[in-house]
Amino acid sequence: MKFSILKTQLFKALSHVQSVVEKRNTIPILSNILLSAEGDTLSMTATDLDVEIIETADAIVQTAGAVTLPAHTLYEIVRKIPESVLIDFELNDAESRVYVTAGKIMFTLPCLPKDDFPLMSSAEDGVKFNIPAGDLKRILDKSKFAISNEETRYYLNGIFLHYEAPAEGESIGKLVGVATDGLRLSRVKVAAPEGSQTVPSVIVPRKTVMELRKLLEETSKEIQISLSDAKAQFTFENAVLTSKLIDGVFPDYKSVIPANNPYAVNVNAKQFIDAADRVSTVSSDKVRLIRLTVSKGKIAFFVENADLGFAREEIDCEYDGEETEIGFNARYLIDVAAQIDDSEIHLKLGSAGAPAVFMNKDDQSALYILMPMRI
Repeated sequence: MKFSILKTQLFKALSHVQSVVEKRNTIPILSNILLSAEGDTLSMTATDLDVEIIETADAIVQTAGAVTLPAHTLYEIVRKIPESVLIDFELNDAESRVYVTAGKIMFTLPCLPKDDFPLMSSAEDGVKFNIPAGDLKRILDKSKFAISNEETRYYLNGIFLHYEAPAEGESIGKLVGVATDGLRLSRVKVAAPEGSQTVPSVIVPRKTVMELRKLLEETSKEIQISLSDAKAQFTFENAVLTSKLIDGVFPDYKSVIPANNPYAVNVNAKQFIDAADRVSTVSSDKVRLIRLTVSKGKIAFFVENADLGFAREEIDCEYDGEETEIGFNARYLIDVAAQIDDSEIHLKLGSAGAPAVFMNKDDQSALYILMPMRI
């Protein structure tokens, strides 16, 4: 095998592919990526047996072939080679090594047998549809902050993706993404793409979400999605991401969304976040309790800490009801409020123990739930 490729093209593809490879592996071949050169294309594949990414780049191929190389070592080598340089790769079968040269720079890397590299089966038997990159980004960006890290409730370690039939008076259904860690919940809806009406309800794992988001950063074109009960496949112009899905039952999230919280407040999003952030400076690292008192035309933020002192800030809001008080984890409160794209937050509060609802004032396609803390 012998080929040449520009550093800029190789580095862009490697930056996506190598991030799938775990830093520590008990199976040596999983520390490597598979490079396949044929025609005028270099294909790079990485997997951890749960997620697989294949990305292609233009290359000058003198001799077709395939080889596996250490993923992170190769990435670091390419990263440190000067920009706009042509990098040459040549396999020496007798030595089981690949020579990597760029001008006066040369490395030799050990390789493992390409036949040992595991390849995941595709999700070709799944339901296929195309989705605008912007809609998929919105689902991921507005949900991923609420994905749980708790291993015992593994079914919360991802985004629950499902189809929702049109509401009364609507002609188009919704593709819905939901994530929760039990304390925060995000629900985001986008117009259901044609062909998505029969998709199975699936849970896309956290790692897949993060890798998918990196790929979306560099495209504005439609993405083809194939979903089966066990796997998801996302096809880009030059990359394919295949992932196993979480085998579990996502909880009935609709039952925790309050239907009739009586206290409705409209408040400037930036002022709300800034005030919460400032007073949280003196909050306890363990408790991080912030207390909100909502009264006519104003919201007061309170934090009291026996060791660090007391903080209070007041901001204006639209509210004409009776005074109410509620407590939240300061970091979670800021995380949820930061998801609001609009200049104003529409906040619906219930009793001191009831979950609070956050949404954009003029767009209710995204909704966030935050559980309160005991004051």
